[in-house]
Amino acid sequence: MSNKRRKKRGNGLLIAVILLVAIIAAGAVGFSMVMGSADKALDPTDTASVTVTIPSGTTTNGIGTILVESGIIESADSFKLQSKLKGMDGKYKAGEYTLSPSMTMTQIMDLLVAGTVNTVRFTIPEGLTVAETADKLAADGLINTDLFQKEVESGQFNYRFLKDAPDGKNRLEGYLYPNTYDVFTTASEHDIIDRMLRQLDSVFTEEMYARVDELGMDINEIMTIASLIERETRVDSERPVVASVIYNRLDIGMKLQIDATVQYALGEQKQFLTYDDLEVDSPYNTYQIDGLPPGPICSPGEASIKAVLYPEDTDYIYYVLSKEKDGTHKFATNSQQFLIYKNEYKQAFGI
Repeated sequence: MSNKRRKKRGNGLLIAVILLVAIIAAGAVGFSMVMGSADKALDPTDTASVTVTIPSGTTTNGIGTILVESGIIESADSFKLQSKLKGMDGKYKAGEYTLSPSMTMTQIMDLLVAGTVNTVRFTIPEGLTVAETADKLAADGLINTDLFQKEVESGQFNYRFLKDAPDGKNRLEGYLYPNTYDVFTTASEHDIIDRMLRQLDSVFTEEMYARVDELGMDINEIMTIASLIERETRVDSERPVVASVIYNRLDIGMKLQIDATVQYALGEQKQFLTYDDLEVDSPYNTYQIDGLPPGPICSPGEASIKAVLYPEDTDYIYYVLSKEKDGTHKFATNSQQFLIYKNEYKQAFGI
């Protein structure tokens, strides 16, 4: 083969390599231009805030569709492609987000990965009634009271512990678990109630359900007693002892005579009850009825629920606030000792 032919062949190979490099470079430039174009904001001048909710379990493609329908991006396919290329596919977090058409796709994806959601926090302390809970949520601007009460009475909530709950307006009394919650700012009355019920569902373990069966009771009875304990004492160490008093009275057929049930029947909290108050005609007035009221009188916390499930073993059938004014109680096995403690209490409080 001549040097001339080898030279021509070598030149042809060089030209082919140059063309290939040029094609690759052009492709890279073109791809970069496409990706750069895809990352541009849909409308850089439109800074209006749009609330977008991403449900749990939504795929990347589904998120892209939601963003398109919300007027945030132009193409769900482009969103999916960019997510894959940037390693964000499958990393997005559910939640409620404030987005804008002026945001680039990269900015949007970063927010969705970080999970920077719009939530509001509220706290429901132990011992509130449904009505008091509604008042607090309404004061925080989270609910419409009428819609909330409608959900309480007839909303559909599928939880095991509700099968024994009473019907009517008191159906969820005692079951809106007291806690601190974060909910989406667009949460409905149903959503908020469901969140509180779901928290109780997580607190009430299988071991607790087994213990309820062992005691030969149902959940409504357990929650009712727990609510009585919640309203009667604020000292955790006393809760199992108060539970023992309630059980002991039930066992001997003695009226519970718990002031908190009368207050519930009256619909108001009074520091001191009158004899007329004790006569109020109500199935919740344990000075008049035998046994337990038809349902809880407030939402108990975990300590009160556990006290009912695991009460102290005592012979006490009486308790009264102590003269120390520290919220503790004196417990007695007979009426004579009870009257002594009661007189001490009256003298200390000037009654």
